[in-house]
Amino acid sequence: MSESLLTRAERLQQMFPEEKPYRIKQVLTALYNPVVSSWNDVTTLPAAMRQVLEQSMPWFSCTPVKTVSSVRGDTHKVVLQGIDGLLFESVLMKNKRDQWTICVSSQIGCNMGCTFCATGAMGLKRSLNADEIADQYRFWQQFLHTSNIESKRISNVVFMGMGEPMVNVEQVKLAITTWLTYTDLGPTKITVSSVGVLPALQKILTDPTWPPVRIAISLHSPDAEQRKQIVPTTAPNFHEKLIQWTHDYARILGNRRHHITFEYTLINGVNDSVADAKVLGNFVRKTASTKVNVIPLNFVTGKQYTASTRERIAQFKQVLLNMGIDVTERKTMGDDIAAACGQLALSVKGLDGTTIL
Repeated sequence: MSESLLTRAERLQQMFPEEKPYRIKQVLTALYNPVVSSWNDVTTLPAAMRQVLEQSMPWFSCTPVKTVSSVRGDTHKVVLQGIDGLLFESVLMKNKRDQWTICVSSQIGCNMGCTFCATGAMGLKRSLNADEIADQYRFWQQFLHTSNIESKRISNVVFMGMGEPMVNVEQVKLAITTWLTYTDLGPTKITVSSVGVLPALQKILTDPTWPPVRIAISLHSPDAEQRKQIVPTTAPNFHEKLIQWTHDYARILGNRRHHITFEYTLINGVNDSVADAKVLGNFVRKTASTKVNVIPLNFVTGKQYTASTRERIAQFKQVLLNMGIDVTERKTMGDDIAAACGQLALSVKGLDGTTIL
């Protein structure tokens, strides 16, 4: 296995082969203590061990380059730099419980090509390793601890940042397992959102190590031709296969708390008509899900699409409600700092020469 894909736990076992398991656990537990900011601060460890760690294992796997906050103070975005100099973004959002949700990235860029999304225009540079994914939680944990923000608790994590999680499923799984072990997050407080990479989605159904988190599928259209225009990487017979997958998921992994949600970005004049809503409702009725989360399109420079009007959004939602579909609407947050859904893209320079807005 490549050194870059080894988790901290695996590297620690290589570094300290004679240490007892409890000592390794002490090291990993210390990483999620917001009071601690370096290996030298972990006084439960022997001085010699702290010295080796200081010399051989960075406290964070990535370095913050720039942090910006929305005018309302309910959304914060950080640009992080990996050890290779490549840059990626992570977002912290206040939720309705007056706690915090992290929108994490799983890749630097994305190769799914969604035509309304700024990240997709970047292409894919590389996937993040498990530590780079997990450390997005750690960064925001320390950010909240050291700020004057009253509410400090991170209650939810969503994989809705840069990248397609199911293309990087093994590293995503390792990061989630780390959070479930060393934080107070429960599995139903973590949502993995996928554009619908069916081979990977199929694989998790029979993977005994896949954590029982929630799944969201970015659908955007129930019509094959229309979805192909919005998501060019859509596979043949996608909708028929997706319907079957939802029933397999419901049978093997699903329950009331592990339901599937369909994400649907509303694009003015493209997929937001009353007729579109009816087609969507009929599609959802064939699946094992009754939940749709509509997402008002966020502005992205250079993209041809525009946002639906409030009237069209309301009509669309009402059609679904009348068909017995459970409909929610994503609240737009962080659009003033390009942190809203579909806006994450690097455009401050990193070692790779990338410029960040």
